[in-house]
Amino acid sequence: MRHRSFTVMAALAAVLMVGGCTTDNVDKTKTTSIQPVAKDVSTSDLAQGKAQFREANYGLAEQHFRKAVELKADSAEGWMGLAASYDELGRFDFADRAYDQLLKVAGRKPQIVNNMGYSQLLRGNKNKARALLMEARAGMADPSVINANLALLNKG
Repeated sequence: MRHRSFTVMAALAAVLMVGGCTTDNVDKTKTTSIQPVAKDVSTSDLAQGKAQFREANYGLAEQHFRKAVELKADSAEGWMGLAASYDELGRFDFADRAYDQLLKVAGRKPQIVNNMGYSQLLRGNKNKARALLMEARAGMADPSVINANLALLNKG
């Protein structure tokens, strides 16, 4: 009886070992395929930067925007996001550098000047903020955002 039980256990162990070694069920395309890369990595970082900025994760937004402009230096959206992220982080020295690059890439557009004015507002430079916001308002078709920034300026 003891010998028979040992034989059954040995046979069961052999079946389990052989069954465990089969690889017919493995999909080789899933294990060996290379994952597709986004067409433009800077676009992916730009989208991630925007998403993180909307969630008020300014440190993560800064990282993604910085990577986006490192990969594509002429990305006005990337520079705008990077400057705004630095503003929210209180890194105005870096924000100024990003705004300088943005002006070189995109020119002095009202939306950019508005953001520069808001940056000055965050710093407490009311006169400079007002001058920039008024300049931006003069060039905007819909000045509602700029008017809101001016209201913040007048409130504080």
